[in-house]
Amino acid sequence: MTKNEKNTKQLILAALMAAFTCVATMIIKIPTPTFGYIHLGDGMVLLCGIIFGPFIGGLSAGIGSMFSDIFSGYASWAPATFIIKALTAGIMGFLFRMLKQKMSARGNSICVIIGGLAGETIMVVGYFLYETALAAFSSGGFTKAALYAGAVSSATGIPFNIIQGVVGIVIALALLPVLLQISDIRSQILNNPENQSKASL
Repeated sequence: MTKNEKNTKQLILAALMAAFTCVATMIIKIPTPTFGYIHLGDGMVLLCGIIFGPFIGGLSAGIGSMFSDIFSGYASWAPATFIIKALTAGIMGFLFRMLKQKMSARGNSICVIIGGLAGETIMVVGYFLYETALAAFSSGGFTKAALYAGAVSSATGIPFNIIQGVVGIVIALALLPVLLQISDIRSQILNNPENQSKASL
């Protein structure tokens, strides 16, 4: 297979993962008291990072998650979602590959858990900061009082985002062994240019 063919296949797979991320985010939504919702998309976000690495995986996850916000009527959150989910997948992709250099095939779960915890921490903190800024802006500006009030109101969403993050890690743990049975996905993880170790999964 030529380099162009490999790049085309990678582009197609990345686009498919972005679409799956969008659908997984939209298909099951559990509303929260903070007017957000808990969804299954974070599992796909983490898998984007695992499969494609920090850069391409981040773009795939960010684009898919961003479109889910746009299609679901949360357009004002779309820019933040793109950045936050891209960082979540990027951190996962970076840590998964780094840790795989030091672990055997049986270390996949540990790599997913550690990378997932780090990535989902970015998600929780990122949404807290954005919601705080959004609340402060809507109440008149970025004064200390407005930021404090925004932080207090935004903190109520933290437990729900933590639940979403944990669900995402569980989904990634459950689906990764299945995806590794697909030769194109397995090859993508093993031969990703961002994966310098070429370690056996």
